[in-house]
Amino acid sequence: MDFLGQFFVDAMLLGGLYTLMVIGLSLSFGIIRVINFAHGEAIMLGAYASFWALHVSGMDPLLALPLVMVAGLVVGFLIFRVAIRRVLDAPHINQILLTFGIGLVLQNVALIAWTGDERSANPPYAFSSIMFGDIVISVSRAIAFAMAVILVGGLFFWLKRTELGRASRALAENGDAARLMGINVNAIYGLTFGISAALGAATGVLMSFIGAISPFMGFHMLVKGFAIIILGGLGSIMGSVIGAFVLAFAETWVAYYVPGGIGWAEGVAFAVLFVILIVRPRGILGQAVEE
Repeated sequence: MDFLGQFFVDAMLLGGLYTLMVIGLSLSFGIIRVINFAHGEAIMLGAYASFWALHVSGMDPLLALPLVMVAGLVVGFLIFRVAIRRVLDAPHINQILLTFGIGLVLQNVALIAWTGDERSANPPYAFSSIMFGDIVISVSRAIAFAMAVILVGGLFFWLKRTELGRASRALAENGDAARLMGINVNAIYGLTFGISAALGAATGVLMSFIGAISPFMGFHMLVKGFAIIILGGLGSIMGSVIGAFVLAFAETWVAYYVPGGIGWAEGVAFAVLFVILIVRPRGILGQAVEE
């Protein structure tokens, strides 16, 4: 069996999913400067929405994906308008406590509504695989990777080629100058937070047919997501992409080549983070900030 080829394929597929998982979290911090501890619950609710769409109406997760993203966008925008915008100028600890509280509320609502039992959406392709020589490719992971590439590419196109995307980048670079140019700050911030939530929900949809769904899955993904954005550099979207693939390759390498590595792979995020923060405390693409 071609272990090197299999290792590369598995790491790339995992890196694509990690990129989508973290890109919304990085977008929120990079533009709004809000550390969103409820992002994991957006992933969790997206996964449940995909599961129930398949279980109740037979809707394939890929068909449910755009609907779930629209719902995530609307809910994210409303949460920003009702709660997040009130702490934009508050200390970061206030923002952390608020978003952490929102996440806890959503987690407990899910626990009460659906219990703590693990579930999984199982469309026909969930357990299928294809062979390329000696390399086995999971169809579900390949589909998730392709959708992640499309969504991340769409986000970069929005940021670079659309008027609203350029306004968002202007706010990220110099908020005071953007205000003076007449940009509606609250509207752009609300839209950005909604897009961040929509990307989190999309991640949940893709994860619904890859792994187990539970009310607690969001916290696990959130911790790994923070490790990735610190690894790539806080506020750097491209750094988050690089960090996602660095972590994916590191985890896959441990799972493949370290005895008992499957059990150790979950701790790789913190080991890699520890090394990077010693070698380059700002992360891979993080920038120094002058007081």
